Amino acid sequence: MMAAAQVGAQVTTDAINKDAATTGDVLTWGLGTQGQRYSPLTDVNAKSISKLVPVWSMSFGGEKQRGQESQPLVHNGKMFVTASYSRIFALDAKTGKKLWKYEHRLPEGIMPCCDVINRGAALFDNLVIFGTLDAQLVALDQNTGKVVWREKIDDYAAGYSYSAAPLIADGLLLTGVSGGEFGVVGRVEARDPKTGKMVWSRPVVEGHMGYKDGKENGISGTTNATWPGDTWKSGGAATWLGGTYDAKTGLAYFGTGNPGPWNSHLRKGDNLYSTSTVAIDVKSGQIKWSYQNTPNDAWDFDGVNEFITFDMDGKRVGAKADRNGYFYVNDAATGKLLNAFPFVTKTTWANGIDLKTGRPNFVPENRPGDPTGPGGDGTKGKAVFAAPGFLGGKNQMPMAYSPKTNLFYVPSNEWGMEIWNEPVTYKKGAAYLGAGFTIKPLYDDYIGALRAVNPKTGKIEWEVKNEAPLWGGVLVAGDLVFWGTPEGYLKAADAKTGKVVWQFQTGSGIVAPPITWKEGNDQYVSVVSGWGGAVPLWGGEVAKKVNFLEQGGSVWTFKLNK
Repeated sequence: MMAAAQVGAQVTTDAINKDAATTGDVLTWGLGTQGQRYSPLTDVNAKSISKLVPVWSMSFGGEKQRGQESQPLVHNGKMFVTASYSRIFALDAKTGKKLWKYEHRLPEGIMPCCDVINRGAALFDNLVIFGTLDAQLVALDQNTGKVVWREKIDDYAAGYSYSAAPLIADGLLLTGVSGGEFGVVGRVEARDPKTGKMVWSRPVVEGHMGYKDGKENGISGTTNATWPGDTWKSGGAATWLGGTYDAKTGLAYFGTGNPGPWNSHLRKGDNLYSTSTVAIDVKSGQIKWSYQNTPNDAWDFDGVNEFITFDMDGKRVGAKADRNGYFYVNDAATGKLLNAFPFVTKTTWANGIDLKTGRPNFVPENRPGDPTGPGGDGTKGKAVFAAPGFLGGKNQMPMAYSPKTNLFYVPSNEWGMEIWNEPVTYKKGAAYLGAGFTIKPLYDDYIGALRAVNPKTGKIEWEVKNEAPLWGGVLVAGDLVFWGTPEGYLKAADAKTGKVVWQFQTGSGIVAPPITWKEGNDQYVSVVSGWGGAVPLWGGEVAKKVNFLEQGGSVWTFKLNK
């Protein structure tokens, strides 16, 4: 085990690359740029966890509650945590004392799709950097909270926003864009983290030009190869969850969202690079490889889910639990599909993934119908029941991987939807769907399930069911798995057996991923609590099942009562 990072040191590229192994800090979203969310700390274990108690709780305060999806960062004794409505706090990590707060002044007319959330910040040098709902990036001094630089990502009036945690990769600040429901064009951008100056930009919709150092850097793909007519100009594919980075491959991995509009009959073709994993060389800003999880997506399955690299059979590979209900394993250097299997109980849109071609075996009758085709009346196409529903087998909540058990721990959901297509035309700043839908639970007794997934065999080794949908991320610390529930509990289970060994009620639903670190002789565990996100906004019949849950906004921190 590597020692804690030097206290007082500025955050360097080397420190970020070693974040997964250093236990005295949390410098990245994902506890390491690979996103494994694994800590080697073992002070808190199945035997000692009965003594795990809260040491402080800090409220975000005010009337600005709503969903809290942030993963905190810890460095030099400070915790940096973002909150709803584009706020960020610096706290004393041991006591929870507020050191400073920055509230971004948001304009009227912002258009976030899925609540006013923020998923976290990035640390570099003496800066803490986060994005805002009006599509800006703000860099603040870690000690004072004073603004050092501010840069605009794009026009919020056109539907762009930003909610992901930025990624530091090889000394560059990498960000995506949100706004896939408004006909935006998805892209990944790299900036100098000290100044905010653009280095390169890479669109992830075929036909758009990339740029590097202010000069043209090649079109993504081939114009009109997989997008008919002008559909690529408002193609969606938002990179709204952010990315991961593997220093061994030199590649950053970003998932891309749904193509626009939802009505797939208006954009016949695969629609590259939507609903894909896109691997970008961070030095050149060029797409090294891409793998499309749902070609010609008709169900808003997106493909933004995190791509986590790990070692399997002596090879560097990556895994992704996609919203479409399938778990994928790809070669991290080439993108070659190695394995794919369902991790939910029902997938109606496809009956498997062909491992030779990498393409899904579509079930054509389970694609929503064309409003102008057979069964349509010009205003509405044939409705179908699809599973998973568009909120996905897994959504924004990140999974975790344990190199000790070689298992992934996936927060999954069992739901479907009735969905139908409608005519639609693009209008700047307007919702660009062309579909209607109603989400429905598949089972009476549970929706959510934390599942231990074997990436080699496709076997679900164990599961812990949950009545409400799971919407928070996962942490593996030694032999324990931590995750939160909308009912308000932070839970821990044995990573090998799934036996729940501890839980604590935080007072509001947890839709954020926990972290752990060690300072002095104490191992700490922290999680943000505050119910919200997409489920109560978009959840149809599911939303009715969870409307009793209360909003909140706080950070809870625990340690062993020795």
